[in-house]
Amino acid sequence: MSSPGRVLAILDLFTEENPIWQPDKINDVLGYSRPTGYRYVKELVEAGLLQKVAAGRYSLGGRIIALDYQLRQTDPVLFAADPVMRKLAASTKFDAALSVMFAGPQVIDVHRVSAEKDLHLSYGRGRPRPLFLAASPKVLLAHLPRSSLKKIYATHAKEIGLNGMGDTWQEFLSVLTKIRKDGFYRSQGELESGLGAVAVPIFNAEGDCVAALALVGSVQRFDTGLNARLLSSLQKASAVIRLSLG
Repeated sequence: MSSPGRVLAILDLFTEENPIWQPDKINDVLGYSRPTGYRYVKELVEAGLLQKVAAGRYSLGGRIIALDYQLRQTDPVLFAADPVMRKLAASTKFDAALSVMFAGPQVIDVHRVSAEKDLHLSYGRGRPRPLFLAASPKVLLAHLPRSSLKKIYATHAKEIGLNGMGDTWQEFLSVLTKIRKDGFYRSQGELESGLGAVAVPIFNAEGDCVAALALVGSVQRFDTGLNARLLSSLQKASAVIRLSLG
């Protein structure tokens, strides 16, 4: 891992369960020497990515909020998707959610347009989602290069098997190949028992999958024969977003 990667790895330690860290504990977990770990923490504080909350105790810093604001104002995928998602949610009366994958890998929702007043999602904007459950993560996984999927399987083989995505590398690859060929994935109660979703990929002008677009609603609503219409609406919305990105 490069030095920048070693510095940024510290930020991944800060979670809801462990929001406060001490430098010595960081060094123990990540295997850094004391001088190196303290220097990395100092650099992150100076960059505004960490802040001191008490002597020798640190939390995430305010610059992260500033970066989030900047992202909301400038993200080209979000800019292209937002008006399309608003129309999609209004026409289908389902929530529209936009999800992306980044290094780790991790999947997060970056935008949501609500249509169902009583629908409460546990995984909102920015909260990492389980990698092998529900529609959007599986669509994003299905469009990763084979080499990336091999690394993911090597690290997460047990979790992949427990989530019904294959007990071998070939089975895992077959599951994702089918999703990729189908062009969508529909989940029923995988992430939360009462929720269903159908998701499709969003491509940029070069044909790279840059996000997943999903319609989310109660499981009962997905059982009313609307699935074909919802999928058609999603696919049309994805095409419009791709044109906007181009």
